[in-house]
Amino acid sequence: MAYLNLDKSKLVNLEYSLDREVIRTNRAGSYSSTTIIGCNTRKYHGMLVCPIARFNYERFVLLSALDISLVQHEQVFNLGIHKYQGNHYDPKGHKYLTDFELDLTPKRTYRVGGMLLSTEIILSDNEEQLLLKVTLVEAHSPTLIRFKPFLAFRNVHELTHQNMEANTRYETCDQGIKISMYEGFPYLHMQFNKSNEFIAAPDWFRGIEYIKEQQRGYEFKEDLFVPGYFEMDISKGESIVFSASTSEIKTGGLKARFTKELKKRTPRDTLLNNLLNSAQQFILKKENSAHLISGYHWYKERLRDTLIALPGLMAYQEEKEIYLEILNQAIKDIRTTHLKLEGQISAEINKGVDIPLWLFFTIQEIEKMFPESDICGIYGEVMTEIIKYYTHLKEGSVQIHENGLLFAQQENLPLTWMDATINGESVTWRPGYTVEVNALWYNALCYYAANCKKRNKGKNSRDAEKLAETVKRSFIDTFWNNDEQYLYDYVHGDYNDNAIRPNQIIAAALDFSPLTIEQQKLVVDIAKKELLTPKGLRTLSPSSPYYKGVIEGTTEQRNLAIHQGAVYPWLAAFFAEAYIKVHKKGGISFIKNMVENFEEEMTAHCISTISEYFNGNPPHHGRGAISMAWNVAAVIRIIKLIEKNS
Repeated sequence: MAYLNLDKSKLVNLEYSLDREVIRTNRAGSYSSTTIIGCNTRKYHGMLVCPIARFNYERFVLLSALDISLVQHEQVFNLGIHKYQGNHYDPKGHKYLTDFELDLTPKRTYRVGGMLLSTEIILSDNEEQLLLKVTLVEAHSPTLIRFKPFLAFRNVHELTHQNMEANTRYETCDQGIKISMYEGFPYLHMQFNKSNEFIAAPDWFRGIEYIKEQQRGYEFKEDLFVPGYFEMDISKGESIVFSASTSEIKTGGLKARFTKELKKRTPRDTLLNNLLNSAQQFILKKENSAHLISGYHWYKERLRDTLIALPGLMAYQEEKEIYLEILNQAIKDIRTTHLKLEGQISAEINKGVDIPLWLFFTIQEIEKMFPESDICGIYGEVMTEIIKYYTHLKEGSVQIHENGLLFAQQENLPLTWMDATINGESVTWRPGYTVEVNALWYNALCYYAANCKKRNKGKNSRDAEKLAETVKRSFIDTFWNNDEQYLYDYVHGDYNDNAIRPNQIIAAALDFSPLTIEQQKLVVDIAKKELLTPKGLRTLSPSSPYYKGVIEGTTEQRNLAIHQGAVYPWLAAFFAEAYIKVHKKGGISFIKNMVENFEEEMTAHCISTISEYFNGNPPHHGRGAISMAWNVAAVIRIIKLIEKNS
């Protein structure tokens, strides 16, 4: 049996199947996403979702769905499914589903009487093209097959409704049609590898509902345009390939193209292979640069996420160059958005005082992977720029104080990764000295000093070492909670925040930690006791009166919870690093158990990947974005860590 396999008893259970999604992406920035039974539950779902250059590369749902029907003896069996008002689903094609697999690509198998049909979906690697292969495995009578496209032509963040502005006319192209519903949009070419008849039957299907949007407190009803349907014969054993693309293609090569694309896929037959496949899905090639998508469906590129995720995503991968392209682009972004003239505050540093410091962590991890490469030499200049930048911040919202620590404060605005806001104000405001920022600062200084020493830059090395010594003393004096034996989360004036949060684990995990080994162990112990779950670390201990263990409701209600108890898998990698630092080989079995907890996640929420965050309360259901780069990267890093230390 395939590693990822769901049987019929689960597929026909809508409560189960509508809560499980699937996504495939490509490097052109396109994706195809829906639920395991093909019923869209989000405005972000669609068979072909593409970035459009004319609209600043925003993503647009072009082809929302494609309903397939089989016809025998004048009886029509529709395999599609859409939700309408109330609890009404029409058609109810999921009742014919007998199997769903995602070994190489999403594959559904339908049984309709004596007919057995399979569908397989794949995205072309570097083009805005979806390929659907339909195979009639069994049939005892002449069979017709119909394909009915549901078109949206709208931004992923919006919904569309029947309107007079829509251009509902179509044009013919090679074995198909093309249509562009609004000015400025590319044509959507819908073509087949065999001749077919297109029956024009233009109509709007009104009131299609997306239950996930309803649950999230957003508008959830949409009208989709159907221009008609394609019809053709299909014989037992025959495969038909459908293409949806922003470019017209030569249909004679469709079968070969599908086979070629399929051969590029790695089987999802282990946890690691699932994660490595997911890791590939975050890569985006845009014009002459490479980027990392933070998560799907609604995130774009985010610098902090990129820097934290890169080391994990590139582990085990053969394409070192593409990841270094991503790193180089991130460095360009840091230089243009964060590093200004000496002593000047950039607007971006106010959104993430820690972001340039994460670059040192990224370079450290990459250097471990490729010790033969002169990584330090390649990136030495930007490290110098960053150290110089922080040491010259003497006034403004971010400053370096006489004690060597970084101090950041901007009224009610988030300055760290805990950046949720409500009505423009920070939910988890952490002003002053923050624990992970200053741990990253210390790590950066030490790594920079060691690098300068290797490169015979003695003065730079000595200056960084001297400042690092000051930072280390001040870090312990400022953050160590002698009464409770763990680290304060932040210190502002006379206020020491003793909330038990996971940020302190970063201080224990970094290669250059300001903590003694005894203090590192105490931090690991408190994190294990109060924060560790099977899916990562909670953002706040349940013992806190502000703890929120379930993420649900409106945007405001969710934002109140996502850093007040929600579980983040990316933090688990830092816990694992710190745990093995203090327990050595004796800690490996415990960390192995941590990894095994993610096996069940491969068939939950979004198949074959890891969600943005999880409820703090058991059973820790996945919430937020369905696939998140730094979470996937974290589990890969832990697997690599186990290998290295076993």
